[in-house]
Amino acid sequence: MFKSQKVKAFFVALMMLTTAIFSACGNDKPPEAKDDAKTTEEKPVVIGTMNLVNGDLIAQYEKWYENELGTKVKVIRFDSGKDVISALASNSIDIGEAGTSPAALAISNNLDIKVIFVGDVIGAAETLVAKNDSGISSVKDLAGKKVATPFASTAHYSLLNALKLEGMTETDCQLLDLQPNDIFAAWQRGDIDAAYVWYPVLGRLMETGKSITNSEELASKGIVTADLVVARTPFIEEHPDVVKKFIELQLKANDMILDEPQKAAKEIASVLEISEKDAAEQITQFKYLKADEQIEILEKLMAKTLKDTADFLVEQKSIKTAPSLEDFNTKVTAEFVKNASAK
Repeated sequence: MFKSQKVKAFFVALMMLTTAIFSACGNDKPPEAKDDAKTTEEKPVVIGTMNLVNGDLIAQYEKWYENELGTKVKVIRFDSGKDVISALASNSIDIGEAGTSPAALAISNNLDIKVIFVGDVIGAAETLVAKNDSGISSVKDLAGKKVATPFASTAHYSLLNALKLEGMTETDCQLLDLQPNDIFAAWQRGDIDAAYVWYPVLGRLMETGKSITNSEELASKGIVTADLVVARTPFIEEHPDVVKKFIELQLKANDMILDEPQKAAKEIASVLEISEKDAAEQITQFKYLKADEQIEILEKLMAKTLKDTADFLVEQKSIKTAPSLEDFNTKVTAEFVKNASAK
């Protein structure tokens, strides 16, 4: 059985990795002098994506990044938000997507990033699903069962909160830290009884499983999770025009999802290589925000959501202390949404 020390050890290892990365970056020797204009021209903006079902996929399909950012672009796909955060810490990417949990963890570990956009508010797209023959029909039935989720993800945070609401902890079940594709393989082998995960793996699990609870139900109980756009602060300061344009593209993509859902589903399906029907269904399981809603949630709710997430990580002994609400406020900005949506 995995004890809480297992979870604690994971976060300690991630913090050590972040510290090591920063130390390595600080010791790098300066590169040979080059023509500044040539260096700027040749270095691409590196975007980290998780292929989440939101406007980023539309921007990829339409090739907006390559054609409209006004600079060379490289897009790298990651399996989880913690991988995106590690890439930001190592300066391997400039801007990327990460859920509220890995973002809160990164800020708690003093990573110099800012939250600049809400890609989506997670609903039923992240679900606790149990095998049909597992004997699990409620969260309480997870006691003694093998449950997989990607640690440090929004799904992990939601799972732990779902247990907490039932008076349980992670020690009451056997938690396994697996990435989505590994979850599917373990499910097929019969190594796990349940999983809290997202699409497209979630859809494959639902073929032989059933929903126990999901992030939409948990949000109604005050446990909010979202997918965020985060960027390195130095990159934001050096390339404000690129960041503004990037946010313009996200807003344009959200407008398509909200105003032309069939077209959006077709483009998302193409990028994810799934059916348009599945894409259309998945779109209904997130909430997408227009500019005014973005500004409101970034200015009034997001810092508190990140603070609540960090406080929960402290409670779970995953991190020692959480920054203050004021500190989180300095890491969230609606500036670029305001500029991008200005008439």
